[in-house]
Amino acid sequence: MFPVFDVNTAQGKAGYDAVLKRLKGTTNLSGDAAKAVIEVLADVEHHGDTGVVKYMQKWTDPNFDAARIKVAESELEAAYNTMDSEIKAALQASINHVMAYQKHCCPKDLDTIEIDGAELGMRFTPVDSVGCYVPGGMAVLFSTLIMTAVPAMAAGVPVENISVVSPPPTRIGDEEAGDISPLVLGTCWMLGIKQVYRIGGAQAIAALAYGTESVDKVEMIVGPGNMYVQLAKAMVNGVTGTDNGFYGPSEIVTIADDTARVACVAADLIAQAEHNPGKCFLVAWDQKVIDKIVAEVKAQLSKRKRVEAIDRALETESCAVLVKDLDQAIGYANEIACEHLNLAISNADSVLPRIRHAGEIFIGDQTPVAAGDYYAGPSHTLPTGTTARFSSGISSFTFLKRTGTVCYKNGMSEQTIKNIAMLAEAEGLDGHADSVRVRRG
Repeated sequence: MFPVFDVNTAQGKAGYDAVLKRLKGTTNLSGDAAKAVIEVLADVEHHGDTGVVKYMQKWTDPNFDAARIKVAESELEAAYNTMDSEIKAALQASINHVMAYQKHCCPKDLDTIEIDGAELGMRFTPVDSVGCYVPGGMAVLFSTLIMTAVPAMAAGVPVENISVVSPPPTRIGDEEAGDISPLVLGTCWMLGIKQVYRIGGAQAIAALAYGTESVDKVEMIVGPGNMYVQLAKAMVNGVTGTDNGFYGPSEIVTIADDTARVACVAADLIAQAEHNPGKCFLVAWDQKVIDKIVAEVKAQLSKRKRVEAIDRALETESCAVLVKDLDQAIGYANEIACEHLNLAISNADSVLPRIRHAGEIFIGDQTPVAAGDYYAGPSHTLPTGTTARFSSGISSFTFLKRTGTVCYKNGMSEQTIKNIAMLAEAEGLDGHADSVRVRRG
């Protein structure tokens, strides 16, 4: 488990490069997967519920029918009523924290600036409607509902215009058909979300983008998911808006020195590995630090429920990276451009300005990634597969459109008219030129 690579040796660098290549490969949305998604999108666009049912039967439940697509409001309320009072209180605290943080981040309309007689400004307005994808695979990710829907609400999207899609568990053999977790349904009720659909995969993205007899189409689709979900989002972008992020399998980079609390660092690595598959990178310049943390990972592993999945993720998707110093550690962290970055080092505050690429940064070994996953305030829907190099996680910004404003209250000066007309005619657009000249005195 957990191979260790000294990147200042040829063999170690080659081992690390292979792991990084696999990490980048998670964003390869092409080939057979692309062909399959194109087929799904076309089926749902042209056949509506029938297309959705076709693929839900193929991949989730052979007996799935159109009557199961929409979740009744009574089911949402019933699920909420079955929830334990303490979990309700914890969920409400999470919702409150995320709402407060996202409202704090939400940009305000800019004051106008006057340039050459024009008053110029910028307005921020929310999209009209949003569809949130909540995965329903190995784990019950009701937290993803909070981390996508609440930022939309903070941005001003009306709660009645927020939809949720989440697939029921895959049916195996003759067992009874499963359903979306009551925690997901109950959290929808807490948030006031009434448009909930028990569908998933590329067919759910298509239904939100095009609309069906049962599913209302939306103006933007957001959320994490597997390769097929991410590819479907990319393909419908333009028909509808998307979050423009690749939010795939979970990842962590931890930079650790000899002051790090070994038990805390090990626990964070295991927490990400249990996502099945999680991808973990431990970066340090002291072999003793790596040895202690790897030993602690082994010690804690036996206490976890998903031992096989965690061990497989650590062995095949992860590695410890031995570097020569802090500067090199920072370089590797920026190269990996990970979803979660934990700075378990004594001088974390001084290092922070040097981190250019990370989805979210957790400062100090007393700050668990799980706080970001569930509770602190920033959304846990973050860029993966090294895409933090150029993209960001979901926030209230995601749901806002920027609109510039221009106003010549007192008309344009003669020189302004002349300059604009000259530029327009240089492009061969005399109509543009005359539309300016006609406004002379």
